[in-house]
Amino acid sequence: MHRIDDSRPFVPLNIAVLTVSDTRSLEEDRSGSTLVARLQEAGHRLADRAIVTDDVEKIRAAVKAWTASPDVDVVITTGGTGFTGRDVTPEAIEPLFEKKMDGFSEVFHRISYDKIGTSTIQSRATGGVIDATYVFVLPGSPGACKDAWDGILKWQLDYRHMPCNFVEIMPRLDEHLKRGKLREA
Repeated sequence: MHRIDDSRPFVPLNIAVLTVSDTRSLEEDRSGSTLVARLQEAGHRLADRAIVTDDVEKIRAAVKAWTASPDVDVVITTGGTGFTGRDVTPEAIEPLFEKKMDGFSEVFHRISYDKIGTSTIQSRATGGVIDATYVFVLPGSPGACKDAWDGILKWQLDYRHMPCNFVEIMPRLDEHLKRGKLREA
């Protein structure tokens, strides 16, 4: 299923990791640490890492700052995807999506179902594009972060992955913005 074309060069991406939690510190952030370890093991660079509380405006501010930066290619958040009153990460980020990636959620739930069964429905994992930057919203458990990285992101964020991957279309993610500017001229 996963095929790497070794004739293509690996392209390291700059990935920012945001943990959404009212209770975690960087030292206690196992999910964020899991993502950092995996992205670095794959050869990518950690662009930045932060923790914010379960607050819509704080989550949006962190994500907007990173998606506006030319030094960040991908943002991965962990935490706040459940159904409790404090879980607001999808509400904070989905309105910012220029394009929503429905398939990410579907594949994540398929992988998760094989591990935790119907409990996967308790997650509102999602993904999309904001300002030509990929954004993935993951649950706050280390297991869910492993599943998302190992089963999806590791492959789609590798330019060598065939038959296609996210990296090869990155230069065209902002075409809709450029077309709009051309129409205005």
